[in-house]
Amino acid sequence: MATRRTAKTSSRLVRVGLTQMACGPDPAANLERQVRLAERAMKGGANIVCTQELFRSQYFCQVEDHRFFALAESIPGPSTDALAAIARKYGVVVIASLFEKRAAGLYHNTAVVIEADGSIMGVYRKMHIPDDPLYYEKFYFTPGDTGFRAWRTSQGTIGVLVCWDQWFPEGARLTALQGAEILFYPTAIGWHPSERKAYGKAQHDSWELIQRSHAVANGCYVCVPNRTGIEHVLDAKGRAVNKDGIQFWGQSFVASPDGQVVKRAAVDKETVMIVDCDLDRVEFSRTHWPFLRDRRIDAYGDLTRRFSD
Repeated sequence: MATRRTAKTSSRLVRVGLTQMACGPDPAANLERQVRLAERAMKGGANIVCTQELFRSQYFCQVEDHRFFALAESIPGPSTDALAAIARKYGVVVIASLFEKRAAGLYHNTAVVIEADGSIMGVYRKMHIPDDPLYYEKFYFTPGDTGFRAWRTSQGTIGVLVCWDQWFPEGARLTALQGAEILFYPTAIGWHPSERKAYGKAQHDSWELIQRSHAVANGCYVCVPNRTGIEHVLDAKGRAVNKDGIQFWGQSFVASPDGQVVKRAAVDKETVMIVDCDLDRVEFSRTHWPFLRDRRIDAYGDLTRRFSD
């Protein structure tokens, strides 16, 4: 394991880098910007770098439009090739969120785990697919078939889920039960600008609170990179499909195993955020708050039912 031990405390420290950026309509420019930010994090000492959700394009799910299937790419493909090259150069693990074309007519919202030697360790395909106003993901993405996964990387044991997954405690728990010490949630979430005044604070607080709860309930770190900026997706005639667009929250954050926010980015700034995660705190939390020990697995059978009366 390539985690650092400090002379003072002998703690296992993993330096996590999260990148937060605004996306434009040019996929090549977005990829170039993402690589630049990831490399900044690596030069800053990050051992693991995680991108926001679907960094290579604007959030096209604001509309159901067949044109946007052309944004999907294979894995391996251009984005994984570019990120694998810098992962190998700096010896850093990379988590990249991509629109995957798995086969003709089969598309996923996928996170790729790239090892520090540039090899692809595996993929996680988003399990929970939303369908809400301006978040029409069911039109594009087939629900994932990978299940919930953890990877024993050279930098620590990590779990990866994607955006809408973050609202479901079952996914966090099943990933933590595989030994994940850090959960990553690449994210693209924002306000409908017309609703921000009435609901914005409560919406954001709920989003952060549910993920901080995952950190407490599972005794692990939770790391959440989100995109920023206001995005107006254009139709085939160059008109905005929604005059207000989506105002993405930014505010990428890292929560420690006791649920405290260690660091939080601004709403509206491109950010490279680097946070030291002490993995000894994971073991401390899991032994001092033994929620995993005291689970009543004999009584949880009804969780596999849609409704229990």
